[in-house]
Amino acid sequence: MSRLTVLAGPTAVGKGTVSAHIREAHPEVWFSVSATTRPPRPGEIDGVHYRFLDDEQFDRMITGGELLEHAVVHGRNRYGTPRRPVEEQIAGGGSPLLEIDLQGARQVREAMPDALFVFLAPPSWDELVNRLIGRGTESTEEQERRLATARTELAAEPEFDVTIVNHDVRSAAEELVDLMGISRSG
Repeated sequence: MSRLTVLAGPTAVGKGTVSAHIREAHPEVWFSVSATTRPPRPGEIDGVHYRFLDDEQFDRMITGGELLEHAVVHGRNRYGTPRRPVEEQIAGGGSPLLEIDLQGARQVREAMPDALFVFLAPPSWDELVNRLIGRGTESTEEQERRLATARTELAAEPEFDVTIVNHDVRSAAEELVDLMGISRSG
C-alpha cells in the first residue's frame, strides 16, 4: 500500500540536496511542488522547484482548503503543500515524498497520521552553521534568523518516526529511499 513520506529537518541540513539526489537516482519517487510567497532564488523555476504565488493567491488556496499544510517559515514567507496531487499519488499507488518544514510536518501528521515522518539531522551544530554560511544565499541577518529557527527545529526531533543523520548526501538519500520501501537502482 502506498503511503506518504514526510522529510523535515532544520534549515541548511541538506533537505533540498538529499531530495535532488533522490530525484536523479529514483525517478519513481514523486515530489510535491510546494507553493510559496517567497521570490525565486537564482535558477529556480516556477512549477518545478516551487509554485511562486503572491499573498492573494496563497490566501485563496488556504480558504479553498487546497493546501494539506501551510506555514510561515523563518518569520517571513509562507509555504504550503497542495493537497490534491498528494492524495492522487497515494490513491494511485505512487511513492510520494514531501520535503517540508517542521510546522508543515506537524500539520501533515494531523491530516495524515499514517504517513512516515523522517527527520533529517546534521552531524553536529557546527556543521549546520557551516552549511548555512557556506551556501552564501542569505544575508547575515537572515542567517541569524535561520539559526534561531534551527535550534527550535532540532528540539523537535523526537516527534518523528525515524532520524537520518546527513553525514553524506548519497548515504542519507539511499537510507530514506530504503525506508520508503523502494529498491535501489543502478
